[in-house]
Amino acid sequence: MTRHVIDWLGLAAAPTFAIMALLTGGFGNGQMAMMCSAAPDASPLNGMAAMYLLMSAFHLTPWLKLISRRRGVAFGPSS
Repeated sequence: MTRHVIDWLGLAAAPTFAIMALLTGGFGNGQMAMMCSAAPDASPLNGMAAMYLLMSAFHLTPWLKLISRRRGVAFGPSS
């Protein structure tokens, strides 16, 4: 049962970071946004919303494994 819980917990990261990116992009124009961006025009990937989008992308592996298992496609070492 513990392994099953860990697998489902791993699936929670990507959608959580995606929601945080949406919320930060929509409501993140406050004082904290100014503190987190030292050079606002230095890069097109600046700000907390971009960081949350990148974190969401990096945590997509459990979702890709789940989709590949359901389709019957091998994806990395089987566990």
